[in-house]
Amino acid sequence: MDISRKRFVETAVGGSALLLFHGCGGGGSYSGAPAPAPAPSGGCAPVIAGNHPQPHVLVIAASDLNLTVDKTYDIQGSADHAHSVTFSAAQLAQLKAGTMVDVTSTQTNAHTHLVSVTCM
Repeated sequence: MDISRKRFVETAVGGSALLLFHGCGGGGSYSGAPAPAPAPSGGCAPVIAGNHPQPHVLVIAASDLNLTVDKTYDIQGSADHAHSVTFSAAQLAQLKAGTMVDVTSTQTNAHTHLVSVTCM
């Protein structure tokens, strides 16, 4: 499910300038305080909803945007548990074209994370 630019801006402005991570607890969804996003190094800016104080991290290499097969990423980061997200080849092409793409992580510890990504 793609999030509209309007909804993304409303979410970003409503919580902070740009959301990268939210706090997360157990259960399905928790909307804690967001932390500001660092400048994207590979040209992609992930927003991981419901994140933890020791955050999950997603890094998408620029070369991955040219893949013609699905790609799965481990987003454990410094969290004490792992999640993964999978982008289809079509979603990677959407990212390459500058379209925002939403994916949901795998479930771990009774919760998932919505991951929204835009690549410039």
